[in-house]
Amino acid sequence: MISYLIMALFILAGTMLYQGKWANLIAGYNTLSKEEKEKYDTPALCRFYGKMMFVISFSILLWEIGDALGSLLIFMFGTLLFIVSVVFTLVYSNSGSRFKK
Repeated sequence: MISYLIMALFILAGTMLYQGKWANLIAGYNTLSKEEKEKYDTPALCRFYGKMMFVISFSILLWEIGDALGSLLIFMFGTLLFIVSVVFTLVYSNSGSRFKK
C-alpha cells in the first residue's frame, strides 16, 4: 500500500515538473540565488527531471508486479532500472552544461 502511495507521489511530482512547475523541488536548484537561476534553462531542467520521476515510478510499479506475481526476474529488472536511472540522472545532469542557457 505504501509503495502505491509513493508511486502516486512520484507520478504527481513528475507531472508537475514536466509542466515546468515545482522546480524548487530539484535539489541544488532551490538553493541558487535568483541571478543564478536565470542562468539555467528551467523548463528543460524540469522536463528532464519529470521524465526521470516517471521512470522511477515505473520501476516501483515493476517491484509491485514482481512481488504480486512472485517473479524475482521482474523485481530485479525494476531494481536494475531504478539503479541505472538514478545513476544516469546524476551523471547526465551534473556533467557538462546541458541545462545552462
